[in-house]
Amino acid sequence: VQLQASGGGLVQPGGSLRLSCAASGSIGSINAMGWYRQAPGKQREWVAAVTSGGTKNYADSVKDRFTISRDNAKNTVYLQMNSLKPEDTAVYYCNAFIRPATELMLRNYWGQGTLVTVSS
Repeated sequence: VQLQASGGGLVQPGGSLRLSCAASGSIGSINAMGWYRQAPGKQREWVAAVTSGGTKNYADSVKDRFTISRDNAKNTVYLQMNSLKPEDTAVYYCNAFIRPATELMLRNYWGQGTLVTVSS
């Protein structure tokens, strides 16, 4: 099982980006999926999460600007980022709790990270 993130890039302040993260491999089931970010010189922080039932939660710093969603048929989670600010610059990591098809327990998986740079 692996997570593959994509969609990062350079965007001007006030702009938008959409991140995607697809889970692949021998998957039994997927529980919560989410996004974290790590800015230069700072600790990784939680950004947003969505449960298998569709309940969504956001960090206060991104609430009303970012929207998380998931496509269960595609095993993919998205992060729509609007009204981007320079302080949103970071490497964004997707995260998911997945039960591999051959196992009974959930495991925590991380994607490789995708860089988002907000700058004029």
